[in-house]
Amino acid sequence: MSTALASPAALDSGQAPLRVMVVDDSVVIRGLISRWIDAEPDMVVAASLRTGLDAVSQVERANPDVVVLDIEMPDLDGISALPQLLARKPDLIIIMASTLTRRNAEISFKAMSLGAADYIPKPESTREIAAADIFKHDLIQKIRNLTAKRRRPAVVAAPPLAPREQAPKPTRAALAPAQSAPTLRPFGSLHPRVLLIGSSTGGPQALMTLVAGIESVIDTVPVLITQHMPPTFTTILAEHLARVAGRPVREGVNEEVVKPGRIYVAPGGRHMRVVRKSTGAVIALDDGPPVNFCKPAVDPLFTSAIDIWQGGILAVILTGMGSDGMRGGKQIVAAGGSVIAQDEASSVVWGMPGAAAQAGICAAVLPLQQIAPKLVRLFAGGHP
Repeated sequence: MSTALASPAALDSGQAPLRVMVVDDSVVIRGLISRWIDAEPDMVVAASLRTGLDAVSQVERANPDVVVLDIEMPDLDGISALPQLLARKPDLIIIMASTLTRRNAEISFKAMSLGAADYIPKPESTREIAAADIFKHDLIQKIRNLTAKRRRPAVVAAPPLAPREQAPKPTRAALAPAQSAPTLRPFGSLHPRVLLIGSSTGGPQALMTLVAGIESVIDTVPVLITQHMPPTFTTILAEHLARVAGRPVREGVNEEVVKPGRIYVAPGGRHMRVVRKSTGAVIALDDGPPVNFCKPAVDPLFTSAIDIWQGGILAVILTGMGSDGMRGGKQIVAAGGSVIAQDEASSVVWGMPGAAAQAGICAAVLPLQQIAPKLVRLFAGGHP
């Protein structure tokens, strides 16, 4: 167990470092993640454990903020340990870690439905681990972003006034909000002819909710989704979305013609764009470098669609880390299209939708539950 002290940065902010429990039966993975955590100025390893049974028995004593939980372990595996950990510490943030197999992808989806906050794919060999920069970057960013809401400084109430003491007149600065509300712009004047969706952390759950409520939209226009996910995971995501939507959902295939009545999901590890061919709009998969640290990324999909649908694009940016989708959204708006962002309160992480909202490109910033009804009205020709 680490005994690292809080960093000067953490102490200066008045916050204790994030306590992270690492649970994995691989001593190599445990050591690797633990070194990364202890090297961060705002994090400390609360415990490094081999099995889910160890985690359950020690979670109250170790008192972690975050658990990085392996799926396959002896004695008690990750999916079995998950509900027991949350029963002992309901506010615990749990990130499931697994190698990229279909079975593990299915288990990760089940874990998220049981209360896990997110998942992360692990390198499969020690050779990969030696150069696992993406794994390290994603893990550290997930830990920071998933804990960001609860670590915001609380508003401290002013002490009660003494008898006959007058309250000071509030200054303009004191009356100003901490962060200005996003400036909204009008919806585009053209009727939308395609729905584009971008999402990341918290996205699978948000997509399930959204897709369940837009059957009439799917029937009339193509729906294209980029969710930040690795290979295999996007295959499972498409299958889950198909069951929820009751409509065909599949990973995009190169040269496939884009048609109404279908949902196309960017395959893990490939950027998905759309291009104009004699047959109409078709899928174009791209094995280029990551964009915004992501592959697939949202911006390539958003920007490529402008050449085909111009101002007839309606884009939705859901919960997720970073700012992917904001630059593409700017171009969509400049072409006459519209952007809707999920609001902060309903987002697991208000990175992507927050970046779009603060950039002033959104026509609406809505709670997740209100986005589907809004889309149905807009695609039916109703008033924005």
